[in-house]
Amino acid sequence: MTESESPSKLAATRVFPDRFESEQHYYPRVLNAQIHPLVRYFMGLGNERIALRYCHLHPEAEPSAVTAALEYKPRYFRWGGADLFHVTNDQGRRHLIVIETNSSPSGQKSMPRMEESQEEAGYRRLLSHAFLPMLSRRNLPRGGLAVLYDKNLMEASGYAATLATLTESEVYLVPFYDEDPDPPARFTGDGVLEVRDADDQWHPIRGALRYVTQRPWNRIPPITRSLIFNPVLVCLAGGRNKALAAKAYDIYNSELAEVGLTVRTPETMWDIGAEEVPLWVQRMGGVAVVKVPFSNAGQGVYTITSQAELDAFMEIDKPYARFIVQALIGNVGWSSRSSHGKLYHVGTTPNRHRAIYVADLRFMVGAGPQGFIPIAVYARRARSPLTAELDQAHSSWDMLGTNLSVKVGRNQWETESKRLLLMDSRDFNQLGLGLDDLIEAYLQTVLAVTAIDRMAATLVTQKGKFRRRAFRALSPDPVLNSEVYGE
Repeated sequence: MTESESPSKLAATRVFPDRFESEQHYYPRVLNAQIHPLVRYFMGLGNERIALRYCHLHPEAEPSAVTAALEYKPRYFRWGGADLFHVTNDQGRRHLIVIETNSSPSGQKSMPRMEESQEEAGYRRLLSHAFLPMLSRRNLPRGGLAVLYDKNLMEASGYAATLATLTESEVYLVPFYDEDPDPPARFTGDGVLEVRDADDQWHPIRGALRYVTQRPWNRIPPITRSLIFNPVLVCLAGGRNKALAAKAYDIYNSELAEVGLTVRTPETMWDIGAEEVPLWVQRMGGVAVVKVPFSNAGQGVYTITSQAELDAFMEIDKPYARFIVQALIGNVGWSSRSSHGKLYHVGTTPNRHRAIYVADLRFMVGAGPQGFIPIAVYARRARSPLTAELDQAHSSWDMLGTNLSVKVGRNQWETESKRLLLMDSRDFNQLGLGLDDLIEAYLQTVLAVTAIDRMAATLVTQKGKFRRRAFRALSPDPVLNSEVYGE
């Protein structure tokens, strides 16, 4: 599937109630997929039983802390998705660990419906639980509703159609691309979103779902009067800023340690200059992952497993000045050294060719007045099977990279959906996951989202203004700051 490049001048499209067509908002494979019974059971458990089960298997965790985590009501980060790896160590202890957290996560188009009669499924579940309650805020400006997007039109339009039905009003579907010289969305001086229709008329917006993923901070203020779901503040605090996310996890973990909980992540070093990267790669045993902290959709991620791959990284043009270096999770014989020991991929169950593939799990959650709920789950496998030994004949990225999005041009993407693994009766069994693994993945996602929401709160003054100096200190990349502040 390809998403085409934007034309020269774009306009908001009106979406009306009762226009949701499943074929437009789900992958073809999903339309006839039957959700796996175990996944259906998990999705219907509820937080109380999930907390009881988790505490039964984790006696080190305080039950009140687990319940409080699931009932937490984020102030800013109401819709998030975590990418997790299923890993083990030399002693055979398995965990789900968070690789990164996404503040505009995909997932609806890949999730089989729990009820055949409910076409909007997860779209409705997220909007009803997390977005609509926020529209009752008294300080919102007058205006309409909108969905902003720069990618993933399939889901963005699904949200727009569902929102129109739920509110019984028209919703503007608005393309908002990076570097568009004349975009159909803008913000007034006091932070009110306005969108332009096909008649060149501008309309104020009181609330919008944001599926804007590519450098959203260069055209959307961190804090706005119009409700933005999620605000760009969340991206800067960790939802699209991997360096600040790592700091948020670290700070939150210092508190969680007292109650027997933790956000599990690979060992991560942040704010690393390019010239320092080889030293940290060497420290991790010659294998590591280097990431541009502010990219997404699989862009700006470099798996380093040889001197040749390290040399290639050092020679590329680098858009930002700071990087993160993360422990690489590979196979049992070639993973990074870290303070946590070596971790390696559990991977998929062997296929008929005896091949095991790396796979990640995307877990999407929503948060509302009653706390968190699971929204959607899917998995993605790498292009090539995992090998026992490293050699130059195999690309480490092909063995380890799982993201499905491939950028082929400006505002143009392809999706390698053949590597998508659904939560259906056919694909789910390949993952080797059970109910307790899904519970752990859910709790890890909730804790990661909470950590970033708490970081976001530290970047806002008591008067509701963005704390620029604090952000510069926490995220000292000069290129990023020039994009955020338009310098």
